[in-house]
Amino acid sequence: MLDTTGTKQSAAPPPAARARAHRRGFGASVPSSVITIASLVIMLVFWETFGREINPIFASYPSEIFKAGVTMVEDGELFEAFIQSMKPLSLGYFIAAVVGVPLGLLTGRYRWAEAGLGMYVTAGYAMPLVALIPLFILWFGLGFAVKVAIVSVLAVFPIAINTWAGAKSVPRTLIELGETYVGSDFQIMTKIIIPSTLPFIMVGLKLAVGRSIIAIVVAEFFTLLTGLGGIILKAGDSFDTARMFVPVVVLMALGIGLTWLVGWLEHKVAPWQREIADSER
Repeated sequence: MLDTTGTKQSAAPPPAARARAHRRGFGASVPSSVITIASLVIMLVFWETFGREINPIFASYPSEIFKAGVTMVEDGELFEAFIQSMKPLSLGYFIAAVVGVPLGLLTGRYRWAEAGLGMYVTAGYAMPLVALIPLFILWFGLGFAVKVAIVSVLAVFPIAINTWAGAKSVPRTLIELGETYVGSDFQIMTKIIIPSTLPFIMVGLKLAVGRSIIAIVVAEFFTLLTGLGGIILKAGDSFDTARMFVPVVVLMALGIGLTWLVGWLEHKVAPWQREIADSER
């Protein structure tokens, strides 16, 4: 572009680009991994420093927790408890996904399903299902089955309600376009609704990770004292806070890892969603 004097002027960046640059602000050039590591180091240093000043009956600190964790790994107790917790957690989460996704799609796609099933999905999501654990014990006993049932019931509703919201948010024009080309209900569901709903489904799966981890610990508290929940309860009863924090840290790491795994899966099955999100930052 030339001004009146013939001097070439550079074009101003579009408003959207300026807005994105303004939102990035401080730290835009710093890699996310560096920020994450720095945050973790600061938290650990703070915890280690002030944790040493607290009575060990009430709390512990990272170095002591690490020592307790090494001891538990060496004697095999931690690995055995981890496997005992992961088996029902994995199966329960799988059942919740298999039930929750179709239930949400059905409820969001068809008016009759929303009218007939929507209130139960909403009620199940809001109800304190932990209160029903005594009934689950009566129905399924104290073993593996009751843990799977508790995890499944607590995890299914976040998946169903997010999938429901995603199916409802599909633009009506896309569905009408599919109907114009004489698409069957199955084709509209698989080629329009499911691809449009995938980001919502993944959010539901991420939320269900946290619910599943909470569910397996609660199940182990109420049933046989096995797994990571059993270690937490036994260590708490003996006021061994360092030992008690070891499975807590493992469960936190498990939650982060599983949530990252669902995010990676989302990137594989819906790569366009990542591109859209990146373009809007």
